[in-house]
Amino acid sequence: MAPTELKELKEQLQEWLDKWFIRPSVSPWGAPLLDANVFAKIKLRSSYHWLKIRSSDIRKTDLGTRYGHYDILVMSFGLTDAPIAFMHFINSVFQSYLDSFVIVFIVDILIFSYNDKEHEQHLRIVLQILRERKL
Repeated sequence: MAPTELKELKEQLQEWLDKWFIRPSVSPWGAPLLDANVFAKIKLRSSYHWLKIRSSDIRKTDLGTRYGHYDILVMSFGLTDAPIAFMHFINSVFQSYLDSFVIVFIVDILIFSYNDKEHEQHLRIVLQILRERKL
């Protein structure tokens, strides 16, 4: 986060603490990476464009310009639910491994492991899935 965003986050957290909306937590559920030692991150570039618009919905995606009208055939970054739809898709792709050694946040895949040997296996699994799904 940018320094201004961090400042805003701190202020909002303090406001919520003051209003008793939240409280400090010591729950182990909030730290799934606690004992992990090895990490890798994969950023999925142009990822929204992998999701095709359902053919029955294409007519709703008109893109009008001074040079003509076009139908959008793939998920566009400007669509309101694009991040949610994409995250749902990627979470379903890695469902079997979520929180075991994979965490997904929008276009980032975090692979975490407890040692190098395990990490090599985890990376192979993730890369194989991405290859099979043509991602």
